[in-house]
Order: sequence, then structure tokens, then C-alpha cells
Amino acid sequence: MIEPEESSWNSLKLLEFPVDQRLISKLKQFAEAAADTDGHPPFSDQSWVDLASQPLRARVFGAQVHNSDFKPEFKAEDQDEEQTTLVGAAVLTQSGEAPLLELVVHPNFRNQGVGIFLVMELERSLGVTEFNRLQAWSHGNHPAAAELADRNRFAVVRELRQLRLSTGAPQAQEDQPKTGLPEGLRLRSFVPGQDEQAWLVVNAAAFAHHPEQGGTTLSDLAARMAEDWFDPAGFLLAVDQDDQILGFHWTKIHRAAGHPDLGEVYVVGVAPQAQGIGLGRAITLAGIEYLRQKNVSSIMLYVDADNTAAVSLYEKLGFTRWDTDVMYGFRPEQSVKTVKQR
Repeated sequence: MIEPEESSWNSLKLLEFPVDQRLISKLKQFAEAAADTDGHPPFSDQSWVDLASQPLRARVFGAQVHNSDFKPEFKAEDQDEEQTTLVGAAVLTQSGEAPLLELVVHPNFRNQGVGIFLVMELERSLGVTEFNRLQAWSHGNHPAAAELADRNRFAVVRELRQLRLSTGAPQAQEDQPKTGLPEGLRLRSFVPGQDEQAWLVVNAAAFAHHPEQGGTTLSDLAARMAEDWFDPAGFLLAVDQDDQILGFHWTKIHRAAGHPDLGEVYVVGVAPQAQGIGLGRAITLAGIEYLRQKNVSSIMLYVDADNTAAVSLYEKLGFTRWDTDVMYGFRPEQSVKTVKQR
């Protein structure tokens, strides 16, 4: 969701692309360029999972221009065999009842009306009724996204905070051992080929109220396990004496050339029958300690702003607010609620 100026490109057009590995690779290159400029990725992990594991559940639109539109001295960086350049992309995925939209304009082509063109053409392609059902993410709470949302009568419906913990920061003092589990439980790592189905059952129960996470399928899980970052050693399971999974802390380590490693509290879940005994706190601390032992520079996590209990817990553990993602939904009688920039 980008800039308010009208497009000056004569050949700008919107195309829908078939989702295949070639397109995914191209989108990843596109996303990397945007992330280098913005400091945060334009597409969520779930979108990449949907593209890889359930392509029929995802749609990808691109704004392209013909290279003849460029000045002679301008060399396009992303030309294909048809001599066109991808300048913007929109990914639609299905999560729960409402389709999700993530939109990005390549940094080289911003402030030229590409974002407005993408939104206008998407509305024309989807139809007004379907377009107004969309919920759109703005990762990093980009101010241009807020302006574009306001233009289309979309308002903030969800705020997702990114919190971070420096691995050198002191944690709050606790009365019990930081990684101590409730009596009768032990911690072990996820075993590929053994734990998939049992984990899916616990995950669905733990996140019954959260369709994005609770709706994870076996193919979704397989797609994540196929990612370069996946390490079963950091997928921690809390099990009872019968080896039944009662909770888990899936950690993730982000590695990028030239940057220190960044740990993530990727997903923490507790089975309903094991809630209220301190297991969530215990496995959260266990995962943090695991990441500390991996010498990450800091640890990040995402939490809904209105989940005050979780926000309070993480703040007591030393996490502080780093960034904010916002979700927009169509609100015909509402103007955009601005989320304060950090």
C-alpha cells in the first residue's frame, strides 16, 4: 500500500501470475530489496508458507511496465525475456473468513503512483464486494500505507507489536528456576517424522481462537520445515511421562550476511488441559535460554497489542517495543486510526 501520486508510466499494467517456484524466487528477490530499504519484510512467513505449500490458496498480482518507458540512460534491474520490469506486487492469501492482502512497491519505483495503481486495479479485478472484504497488512506501519488505506476507507483493525530483548539485558528476578518446568514434565526437541501429527493436534487446540496459527496443516508444517532456517533442536516440546506433548516453544534464528544473528520466539503454545500451571512462562524462558546459548545478538517476538497479559509478561522478561505491524480493514464510515510511530 504505497504513495498518493498518480502513475506516469504509459505501459503500466496489472497481471495475475501463476504461482510456481519461479515466481516465488522472483518474489523473494523483490521482497529482499524492499526489506533492505524498509528494515522489515513486506510479506509474512505465513504468506510464504501458503505460496509454497498451498498455491491454490494464494493469488499473486504484479504491476509491470515495458522497458521502452524508461529513459535511455536508465537500465532496468529486473528485466524478463519479454522486456518488462516488475515494479510492484500484491499477494492475496486466505486465512479464516477474510482474504489477506500484502502489497509492496520496489524501492526504485516508489512515489510514482504504482501503489495507487495496484489498489485500483485490484479493486477492478476482484470487484467492489470482494475488495471490501480484504484485510491488508502494513508491516512496519509504513506512513504511506496509512495514507493509501485512508484513501480507500480502510481503518486499523489490528495492531501487532514486535518486541525485542537484548541478550545482554538483565531479566526480571524470578522466585523459581528460569527454565524449571512444572512437576512431571520434561523438555525435549521435536523429532521430524515422529512428532508432526501430535504437534498439529496440540497447536490446533492451543490456537483455536487464532485461525492463522491454529489452522496450520501438515503441508504448512512441511513447508516451514523445508526452510533453510528450520532446526529441530530449537523446536522445544514439553512432554509428560507418557511423552504426550502439552506445550511447545518453536524458536527461529534469522541469519543474514553482514548482520549478527537474530533469535525469535516464533511460536509458543500450551494445550488447554495444561494451561494455568505456569507452563507457558516456563517454556518461554526455556526457549529464550536456548537462543542465548546460540549467541544471538537479540531476541524478537510478535504479540497483539490488545493481549495485555502477554505484553506484560514479555516486558517483565526485559522485552521492549521495537516496531509495529498494523492490519487494515474496510470501514465505510470510519477514517483511519493512526498508530503512533515509534
